[in-house]
Amino acid sequence: MGMEEKLAILADAAKYDASCASSGAQRSDSSNGKGVGSTGGAGICHSYAPDGRCISLLKLLLTNSCIYDCHYCINRRSSNVRRAVFTAEEVVKLTLDFYKRNYIEGLFLSSGIIRNADYTMEQVIAVARTLREVHDFRGYIHLKTIPEASPELIEKAARYADRISINMELPTQKSLDLLAPEKNMARTKVAMGRIRHKLEEAKEQKKDGDKKLRHATGQSTQVIVGADESTDADFLAGSDELYRSYKLKRVYYSAFSPIPEPSSILPLKAPPLVREHRLYQADWLMRFYGFKTDEILTAEQPNLDLELDPKLAWALRNRQDFPVDIQKASREVLLRVPGLGVRNVDRILRIRRFTKIRLADLTRLRVSLNKVLPFLITADHNPSAYLLDSDRLRAKFAPKPQQLELLF
Repeated sequence: MGMEEKLAILADAAKYDASCASSGAQRSDSSNGKGVGSTGGAGICHSYAPDGRCISLLKLLLTNSCIYDCHYCINRRSSNVRRAVFTAEEVVKLTLDFYKRNYIEGLFLSSGIIRNADYTMEQVIAVARTLREVHDFRGYIHLKTIPEASPELIEKAARYADRISINMELPTQKSLDLLAPEKNMARTKVAMGRIRHKLEEAKEQKKDGDKKLRHATGQSTQVIVGADESTDADFLAGSDELYRSYKLKRVYYSAFSPIPEPSSILPLKAPPLVREHRLYQADWLMRFYGFKTDEILTAEQPNLDLELDPKLAWALRNRQDFPVDIQKASREVLLRVPGLGVRNVDRILRIRRFTKIRLADLTRLRVSLNKVLPFLITADHNPSAYLLDSDRLRAKFAPKPQQLELLF
């Protein structure tokens, strides 16, 4: 099988893995004439860093053969798909060739499990080690690690990568027992804990002056939404634990996608994509807005409202907390106002020290007045209590009904 044919199979097989973020990458380049690659140049898979940089990645699997039989995975052992495998040398050559053509700035490499976890992990590491040590590649590398692999191999992977990740796949062990019986959540969390420890060690070494140390700056994971009966509360509770206990950079939510010749226990159709979107919004509220999981969802409402964003849905459930005075409210309170983001809240806090804030000021800040007006008091606006108490407030923000097409 030729390289082009392998690339077509293994790049397509990698498209289901969403956790290829580039945030936190060490910014290095070869502009001094030494080495190959860069994490900062212009450049296929695209990831975006927090500062807005777009990083183009060659995203592929080392192989789509796998000894596991996870029901939701198109590459599972019992799946009837074309199989291919790259050697480490072939992936290195592809990465360098694509970089020199200015197609990419880095590599995202995952793999099915062949022979056993340690053997597969050794092959993945061989790619990164060759790129770094033989070719002095300074671009971005994200390696997908395997929780069943030995701790020494996972630690070794972190020395060559900018980001490493282990896919959690599903939020509970009960779900894994049903859909991925070879996987164990406790084992995955142990691996994540070891990674966190090594990341913190590397961070301290850099603080102590070891500027030449190359080490991953963080870890991430991915979960599949809609493959089983797990609720949004299950996903967010799991994510909250991962952020707090294991210091993950990101949890990625990937809507289940029906696969050819699916298992009989899988859903017949994908969940609405808006569910994935709402989970990302709720995740953002937990990470940057100070929301707790039990504030966003409750035992009575374990799933997110698909019609409204989670912050707005929370505000409508807690109307007694509104309206808030923009001139006096604390940062924590302002962050809970629908339509106000972190950047604008910080701007408001600076501006109000010198003047009374009016609607025109919010317009200049590009705040969505339509969303904030019912919840804010400004120098020239005091919303009607009747509006906040009215059931019509939800209707004001809910999507408008659409006329369905008639077929004749």
